[in-house]
Amino acid sequence: MASASLIPADYWKNLQPTPKDIEFLHTHLFELETPLTSSELVSVLVAERIHVERASALQKRTAEGKQYIPKEQYQVGDDLIFPALDWKKGKVASVRVGVNPEVGSFDVLAVAFEDSAERLFAAGLANHALNNTPVQTDEEDGLNLAAILNAYGNDIQKKIESAFDADEGLVRIAGRWFPRALLIGVQEVDLNVAEASLDVAGGEPQPVSALLKDVELPVGVNPKLAEFSLNFALQEDKRFDEVGPAGEVLWCLKRLEPDGVQEVPATLRYEAIEHDPEDMTAPMMALESQLDDELTPVKENISREDVKSVTISLIYPHLRAGTLPMSAWTRALFPTAYESPRVRFTLVDGKTKQRIPAWVVREHGYVYGLREWYKAHQLIPGSLVQLRRSEKPGEVIVEAKTQKASKDWVRTLMIGTDGGMVFAMLKQPITAEFNDRMVIYVSDFKALDPLWEKKRSFEELVVMVMRELTKLTPQGHVHAQELYAGVNLVRRVPPAPLFTLLATNPIFKHVGDLHFRLDGKASS
Repeated sequence: MASASLIPADYWKNLQPTPKDIEFLHTHLFELETPLTSSELVSVLVAERIHVERASALQKRTAEGKQYIPKEQYQVGDDLIFPALDWKKGKVASVRVGVNPEVGSFDVLAVAFEDSAERLFAAGLANHALNNTPVQTDEEDGLNLAAILNAYGNDIQKKIESAFDADEGLVRIAGRWFPRALLIGVQEVDLNVAEASLDVAGGEPQPVSALLKDVELPVGVNPKLAEFSLNFALQEDKRFDEVGPAGEVLWCLKRLEPDGVQEVPATLRYEAIEHDPEDMTAPMMALESQLDDELTPVKENISREDVKSVTISLIYPHLRAGTLPMSAWTRALFPTAYESPRVRFTLVDGKTKQRIPAWVVREHGYVYGLREWYKAHQLIPGSLVQLRRSEKPGEVIVEAKTQKASKDWVRTLMIGTDGGMVFAMLKQPITAEFNDRMVIYVSDFKALDPLWEKKRSFEELVVMVMRELTKLTPQGHVHAQELYAGVNLVRRVPPAPLFTLLATNPIFKHVGDLHFRLDGKASS
C-alpha cells in the first residue's frame, strides 16, 4: 500500500535556500575540497532535504509509539507503529508463546488497531526480513531525487546561484563554486609566468594544467585546489581571458585575441531603429524566423539535441566581417559557456578537413574567424553555407555549397559615378550555390565603405535601395527578402524594423506574396 508524499505538493516549487542550507553547502565544499557546479550543488541540497524530511517524518511517527520490528520483545499495552502497513498505529492487546519447532522460540502478539481490527504478529523472532528497519522507497514517499531535479532543478539552481552571488565566502569560475578561504595564494610573479607561457602559445588557448607546469605553487597541495586557485587568480587579472566551452577552462591573453573578437566588426554594428514588431503581418513574422539573423530575438527554446545541421544564406555584413550569425537555430550548434563571453573552438571544413580557429562572441551573437575561408571559396552575398554538428566536442563542421565555377545571371551591385547604388542583372562567375532572393554580386567590397559612412534616415535608405532594385523587374516590385539583403549592403538592419516599415508606411504598396512597390510619388 503506497503512502502519501511526506511533504506538501508545492514544497519544491516554493523552496527558498535558507541560511542553514547555504551553511550545509559551504561545509560540503570544505569537506570535499573539490569545486562543484551549481547543478551538482542542487543535487546535493535536494538529497539533503530529502534526508532531513524523511528523518523528521520518522521521528514524528515513532513519537506515537514503538516501531514494530519482529526481533524485539513487547508487552501488553505497548503502542506500536507498523512501517510495512503504511505506518498504522496499534496497541498490544495480548502476548502468548508461539509454537513452531522449525522457527524456535517466539511470541505471538495480538494487536488492536485504531479501526478496531485485530491482527497477529510475531515478536522475539531472530530471523525475519523486517528485522532490517524498512526504508520507504522513493515512489512510496514521493521523494524521488531524479524526478524532483527534473521538475524543479532549474528553478532551485537559480535560487542557489542568487544566494551564492551575494556570498563573499564563495567564488565561481567557469560555473564551479569553491570556498574563498581554501584558495591558495597566487603571487604576481606566478601570473607573470602564466602570461609568458600563453605568449609562447601564440594565442592558442591553454588549460590551467599546462600553465601549472611553469607556475610553482606549494608542493603537496590538492591538484584540484591548485588548479582552481590559479584559475581564480587568472580570472581576477585583466590580462587573461577564460575562453573555454561549458565544462572546460581554457585561458588566452586578451591582447592576442583577434580584433573582430575584442570589438564588434563595423558591418555588424546595429544602431537600434524604433519599431513595433507587432505591426508585422503573419507572413512577415514567418519570413523573419527563416532568415537566421542574430539580431532577431529568440522566441522559442530550441534544444541543442534537435538541431543537427543548418544552412544559412550569407548577408554582406557577415561576409565582409568573416563571421556567422548565432541565430535561434545556429546557436544550438555552437559551443556555449557558463560565464565566458568569448568561447574559442574549431570549425572544420566538411570537404577539405581544414581546421579553422574560430570564436563564439556570445554577447553580440556572432562567430568570428571565416574571412580567409570566405575568400578562398569566392563566396558572395547570398551564398549558401551549411553548418553541421560534429562528433567531436569543441568542433563544428562548416561547408560551402561549392560547385564548378560557371557564369550565371545574378543581381550585381555597382557604385555609380555619383557614389550611388546601381543594380543590374549581369553574368558573373559563381562558385557556390546561392539563395535566389538574396544573391547580390559585389565586385569590390571596399567600394561600399563610403556608403556605410553616409548618414541617411532609415526610410530614405530603404526607398533608395528599393527604387534601384525595382528597376530589375518588369513589374516594378521587389520581395521583402530581396530588400532585406539589399539594405544590408550599406547598413546593418535586422528583418523586423524593415518589415515593420513596409507594413506601416503607406509609400510601400503590398502587391501580394510579400512583394512591394513604391507609390508613384516615392518612385519618381
